[in-house]
Amino acid sequence: MTSRPTKKLPEPDLFASGGDYTAKDIEVLEGLEPVRKRPGMYIGGTDEKALHHLFAEVLDNAMDEAVAGHASRIEVELFEDGHLAVSDNGRGIPVDPHPKFKNKSALEVIMTTLHSGGKFDGKAYSTSGGLHGVGVSVVNALSDDLTVEVFRNRQAWRQSYSKGHPTTKLLDAGAAHNKRGTTVKFHPDPEIFGAKAAFRPARLYKMARSKAYLFGGVEIRWRCAPSRISDDTPAEAVFHFQAGLTDYLASLVNGKPTVTDEMFSGRVERTESQGHGNVEWAVCWGAAGFGANDDETDGFIHSYCNTIPTAEGGTHEAGLRAALSKGLKAYADLAGNKKAGNVTPEDVMTTAGALLSVFVRNPEFQGQTKDKLATAEAQRIVENTVRPAFDHWLASHPKQANDLLAWVIDRADERQRRRKEKEVSRAAATRKLRLPGKLADCSQKDRDGTEIFLVEGDSAGGSAKQARNRATQAIYPMRGKVLNVASATRDKIMANEEIQNIAQALGVSLGAKFDLEDLRYEKIIIMTDADVDGAHIASLLITFFYQEMKELIDAGRLYMAQPPLYRLTAGGKTVYAMDDAAREKLMKTEFKSNQKVETGRFKGLGEMMPAQLKETTMDPRSRTLARVIIADDKQDAAVDLVDRLMGKKAEARFQFIQENAGFVRDELDI
Repeated sequence: MTSRPTKKLPEPDLFASGGDYTAKDIEVLEGLEPVRKRPGMYIGGTDEKALHHLFAEVLDNAMDEAVAGHASRIEVELFEDGHLAVSDNGRGIPVDPHPKFKNKSALEVIMTTLHSGGKFDGKAYSTSGGLHGVGVSVVNALSDDLTVEVFRNRQAWRQSYSKGHPTTKLLDAGAAHNKRGTTVKFHPDPEIFGAKAAFRPARLYKMARSKAYLFGGVEIRWRCAPSRISDDTPAEAVFHFQAGLTDYLASLVNGKPTVTDEMFSGRVERTESQGHGNVEWAVCWGAAGFGANDDETDGFIHSYCNTIPTAEGGTHEAGLRAALSKGLKAYADLAGNKKAGNVTPEDVMTTAGALLSVFVRNPEFQGQTKDKLATAEAQRIVENTVRPAFDHWLASHPKQANDLLAWVIDRADERQRRRKEKEVSRAAATRKLRLPGKLADCSQKDRDGTEIFLVEGDSAGGSAKQARNRATQAIYPMRGKVLNVASATRDKIMANEEIQNIAQALGVSLGAKFDLEDLRYEKIIIMTDADVDGAHIASLLITFFYQEMKELIDAGRLYMAQPPLYRLTAGGKTVYAMDDAAREKLMKTEFKSNQKVETGRFKGLGEMMPAQLKETTMDPRSRTLARVIIADDKQDAAVDLVDRLMGKKAEARFQFIQENAGFVRDELDI
């Protein structure tokens, strides 16, 4: 054996000039420029959720005034022209000159400077939702028109802004003898959110109402221009809920049957430090689930910290789960029920409808959008508060406690039974089948949450293997085009190596012997190139599944991945377009008209970097999947279409092309 000589690369000159990379290439963003440059860092993106996050930031400031005891009323109004106003009757933002910026008022500093506000030292606000001093300034930066009115010391003041910059000085608006507080009226910038972006009244209404439930001491008034309402959202409403989360949970449960006659609810208010450690909760268990499908596992937890909704949960939710599960198991021990030993927090919470609100000083969130609470102390506060109350509730309601315990034990038994069945089924399928050598299987034994990608070619398969989640995502790279089963004989289908490899990877038999319970994965995802060849391969695969595993399609288990065709880049911003129409739309909505946009076209999945493939096509958090379905009233039409397009009769295919050629408008990309 001879070794091949390697070519030695030249040593880098460590003292050479940096070429074109000089000081002029270092960009310094000042004021609110970083917000407009990278809005996703501050509000999570530029989509509809991010748009409504602007409202949340302004509303949070008003709620902080109410929680601190300085405001009792908040008004929200959506105007016909798309402007949104939030008013409170609190102290009003200070308008006197700021000691650090002599030529600016405190109001202007707050509106135009990141990390400015009265919530850092805990003197003005002990517990608040706004922590970093970026909320209202971010709203200002991302609005093309914003006006602040301050009513303070019987005097009114007004200042207007656009895209983060003041357009007027702080103006004396005259006397205001019977009014106090702050009003912020703003309009989201179409350059950031798109020309068609607009607030949804129903979403604003729901957000405002949920805030009122969180603090019984505030009244929130809602108004909306009737012309902007397209559903049953009222044009006017007043929210004031003295019972707080108890009322809120009752409205969410909406009369559905529950395991216990009474919900477990409570509120503990601390006398120390203006609310630090306050906890309020309301929990009940659904006998048939709380969702639209009456699924027994359809529970929910809506949690809040300092009135901020934490959609992804966090430490306070962990404290609630621990308190309820430990409390119920302790009650079972006292009652001598040994079956509760297998109960987990999942069993306790899977059918629970729970609301939790906690107030803590200096909370830590994951990200500026505050979707998840990370404060370790919050778990201790919630668990130590809820656990004694739950123990007392169980002891004083023995019938309801026994009903709940029996219900949760049933859930634990059902969970163990299902897990055992799935593990046995998956293990048996793996033992009896010789899995294809090219299959990169996932490591998770349970079928739930797993998926297999049928990928076009080894090159794309290599990128997909690097981009996947090894625990739940399997990759099978196909070799060329799959056999057209609609025009092949039965013997040819059963003798085809690629067809048999796919069936073995899925753990199933073909045709009449197919059993959906044998399927080793929850989802089957066809992932081919976004071109003509890719579409052809996808059509062959869909035909294969339709003919040999139609029950799989009927069960909604077959999907198409949606890889992008274009990558558009300008000024450090990168977006992806699925097709030409999407590219043209993104050019208009995501970039300025005078921007130079670099357009890259992916010739195939194999050309995409693993990180790009993961972000755009494989990651469940950011991808788009198309489910393959056959409508009930289209069954006969589907049979006819498959026969005409994929069957043995070439004349039927030719006739279909002649009949539908007129629908093709664009030039073919071959």
